[in-house]
Amino acid sequence: MSKVVIVEFVIVPLGERSLSRYVAGVIKLLEEKGVKYQLTPMATIIEVPTVREAFEIIEEAHELMFRLGAERVSTTVRIDDRRDRERKMEDKVESVMEKVRGG
Repeated sequence: MSKVVIVEFVIVPLGERSLSRYVAGVIKLLEEKGVKYQLTPMATIIEVPTVREAFEIIEEAHELMFRLGAERVSTTVRIDDRRDRERKMEDKVESVMEKVRGG
């Protein structure tokens, strides 16, 4: 069984009105690293093997904001680290949708 940690994070360059160029930078970083991700309207979710790897990626993304011109950055992280069985982010969504459909 391969372990997967699902991590949601939000990086906000404070004082900016439009964030899309910053988010695009993060997505490019994730794609360059080959990280599985899901972009949502309010956050980015990634799947990685370890919490350590998640924090390394998020630190890179956080620092990227400064390279893109931000002067102050706020980052929030939420981790789902389930160790009793393997599951992926799609599995979590499908579990809810089965219940919505009455399954």
